[in-house]
Amino acid sequence: MKKTSAVVLSAAMAVIAVPAYAQNYPARPVRLIVTVPPGGAADLVARVMAQKLGDALGQTFVVDNRAGGGGQIAADTVAKAAPDGYTTLLASITTHGIGPHIYAKLPYDPVKDFAPVCLYATMPMIMVANAQLPVKNVPELIALAKAKPNTISFASSGSGGAPHLVGELFKNVTGAPIQHVPYKGSAPGAADVAGGQVQLMFDAIAPHLPHLKSGRTKVLAAISPARLPIAPDAPTMTELGFGKVAASIWYGMMVPAGTPKALIAKLNAESNKALAMNDVKERLSGAGIDTAGGTPEDYAKFVRDELAKWGPVVKASGAKLD
Repeated sequence: MKKTSAVVLSAAMAVIAVPAYAQNYPARPVRLIVTVPPGGAADLVARVMAQKLGDALGQTFVVDNRAGGGGQIAADTVAKAAPDGYTTLLASITTHGIGPHIYAKLPYDPVKDFAPVCLYATMPMIMVANAQLPVKNVPELIALAKAKPNTISFASSGSGGAPHLVGELFKNVTGAPIQHVPYKGSAPGAADVAGGQVQLMFDAIAPHLPHLKSGRTKVLAAISPARLPIAPDAPTMTELGFGKVAASIWYGMMVPAGTPKALIAKLNAESNKALAMNDVKERLSGAGIDTAGGTPEDYAKFVRDELAKWGPVVKASGAKLD
C-alpha cells in the first residue's frame, strides 16, 4: 500500500512540476538554429522572431546559423538535443517537406524526432531569369535549353535547399537540361543571376526585388498556386502544364520530440503574439513574406500534408540526392 501511495505521489509531483518548469522557462538563453547562412528570408524570419520572443520571455534567443547538407546539419542538431526547450529549429520545406523524400538517407526522422511549435511564415516562389536571356517565357526557355544542352545554369541558395530542389523538379518534369550552381545563400545567387553569371533561379521573391526593380532580371513564372502581384503577367507553372512544379517556401519553429507540452504551449502562445504584431507583419511583408501562426496541432497537420504532397511529386520526378 505504501509503495502504491509513493507511486501516486511521484506521478502527482511530476504533473505539478511541468507547469512550474514552464513558468520559470526560459532560465537561460535559447538557441534558434537556422539551416542557412546569415542573410536571406529564413535568417530574417529567425531574427525577427528571436527578438520578439526574447523581449516577451526575458531571455536572449540566439540565432545559430548551421548551414550545410540541405538543412540536415541544423535539423540533426536539434533532433539529438535535450528536449528541454533550449534548442529549437527554424524548420522549413527543405527539412520537413521535400528533403525527406529527395535524400536517400536522413540522419533524423522528420516526424518522430520533432515536436511542432508554430508555423511562422510562408513565401510564394518565382522562376526568375537574367533580363538578357533571349527567351520571353518558359516554353521558349525549355526549347533553348534543349537546343543547347547544359549551357543554361540555375543558381540556388545551396545544395539540397528548396531553390535547388524545385530546380531539380523542374528539370525532371520538363526535361530541360539545365545545370545547378549552388551558392552560400539566396542573396549571392540572386546577384549573379542579375549579373548574368548564371541565367536562372527558383526562389522566394525577397532576394530578387532589387534586381527586378532595376530591370536586370525578369519573372518567367510563378511557382505558386496563383499569379503574384509583383508579376501579374507571369503565368503559374500549373497554367503552363507543369503543375508538379509548385511550391511555397515556409518556416516554423520545432523542438526535439519529448519536449514538455507546457513549454511548447508557452512558445506557441508567445510566437502567435509576435506574429500578430503590426511591426512584425510590416517588416516581413516588405520582404515578400506572409506571417502565419496557429496551434501546434495546426502546424503538425501542415507538415503531414507537406510530406504527403511532396512524396509522390519527388517519386514521379525521379529526383534523388545522396
